[in-house]
Amino acid sequence: MTLVSLRQSIRHLYEGETPAGIRFRYALLAFDIVTILFIIATSFLPRSAAIEALDVLFGIVILIDFTARLIGSEHRVRDLTRLSTWADVVAIVSFLAPLAGEAGGFLRILRTLRLLRDYQMLARLRVDFTFFRQNEEVIFAVTNLAVFIFIMTAVVYETQKFRNPQIANYADALYFTVTALTTTGFGDITLPGTLGRMITVVIMILGITLFFNLARALINPHKVRFSCPDCGLQRHDADAVHCKACGKLLNIPDEGLT
Repeated sequence: MTLVSLRQSIRHLYEGETPAGIRFRYALLAFDIVTILFIIATSFLPRSAAIEALDVLFGIVILIDFTARLIGSEHRVRDLTRLSTWADVVAIVSFLAPLAGEAGGFLRILRTLRLLRDYQMLARLRVDFTFFRQNEEVIFAVTNLAVFIFIMTAVVYETQKFRNPQIANYADALYFTVTALTTTGFGDITLPGTLGRMITVVIMILGITLFFNLARALINPHKVRFSCPDCGLQRHDADAVHCKACGKLLNIPDEGLT
């Protein structure tokens, strides 16, 4: 097989609308979700030979996926500048050469960013699942909040594990992150020093912002996705007759109301 034909085959799998391509991308989505669940679960478990073996297995699969994406890409240089690409690099390194301490596991949660940036997969989910199409903003808000919590938990643990006896494990770091994010502030765990206070400020400010985004997504009236033929506005009220941006008469299919 020549390099050109190999690239074409890879593009058919990652971008094509054939049944094989669609099944392949759903399999990748399932693998990504399993990977994230594995990361979260094993972060609270002691390291063992079985977990190390699974680490290597996940790392090899992610490396194959990463290499295939680069081979099939028409814009490799641009792809290398994307945060999601470097999130995969972090995941590969941490799986194949585990980072010291537990926090390496939570750094892998950055791989979730690829789930949020895979436009081909998002477009497919909108077509195939009415629930996803109707609740896309809520799903994104929940995912963004979860990713932030896990990343900040890693930051808290890494910066405090050797200097703060109150942060003995991931559970302590996660507990502090959630109490700071919600501004509950029980006070039984604190981060001393200037660095600790700055981390707490970041958690509170960004966390509250993400909470507001989630609340807004839950409270806002349901929107349907329909491109206005004149101005291209994508989101409209479910019962909209005219585009609120340009006034164009719309013909939104009734399916958007279900």
